[in-house]
Amino acid sequence: MPQADQGVPRRRNPITRAIGRATMLLWGWRFEGVIPEVPKAVLVVAPHTSNWDFPVGVMAMFAQDLRLNWLGKHTLFDWPLGILMRALGGIPVRRGEGSGTVAEAISSFGGRAQLVLALAPEGTRQAVAGWKQGFSLIAAGAGVPVVPVAFDWGRRLVRLGPAFAMTGEPAADEATLRRWFAGTVARRPERTDLR
Repeated sequence: MPQADQGVPRRRNPITRAIGRATMLLWGWRFEGVIPEVPKAVLVVAPHTSNWDFPVGVMAMFAQDLRLNWLGKHTLFDWPLGILMRALGGIPVRRGEGSGTVAEAISSFGGRAQLVLALAPEGTRQAVAGWKQGFSLIAAGAGVPVVPVAFDWGRRLVRLGPAFAMTGEPAADEATLRRWFAGTVARRPERTDLR
């Protein structure tokens, strides 16, 4: 068994774990795979096409007893909702060129013994032509693996992937992960190019 600061960060909260497991069961969701026991990683969660992905993600995080951080649009963190979002591990970011988000995320990994940062590679719930490359740049820059997590609404399945080392070549890294996500059914399939 890994030491507390060597494996994946855990909440170690039996109440939230029970709530997560019961809720996922009631909603008809199940899990496939195991989160790798790595203290630092970027979780790439896809496809992200609906607001419903968020409550499923939170309950999955609770059910798996994970302590995650995630990046979200800064407007989600306005009062009073921001209190809850931060308590759930949210970090507000402003979108756009020159925001410094990638550099800040890389720096965060350097200053902590454990950090798992969850990102939606599409960067939005709307249809996009391709993934944003931040996940690859952050993982390569911080020297941490990427762990893919698929929300398959067709089978009500949360698939937990293995750890992938990023090459620092965003297009190649994206292609590798897209192969892993192949066949995943989004809640709003018309909003994703994953097939």
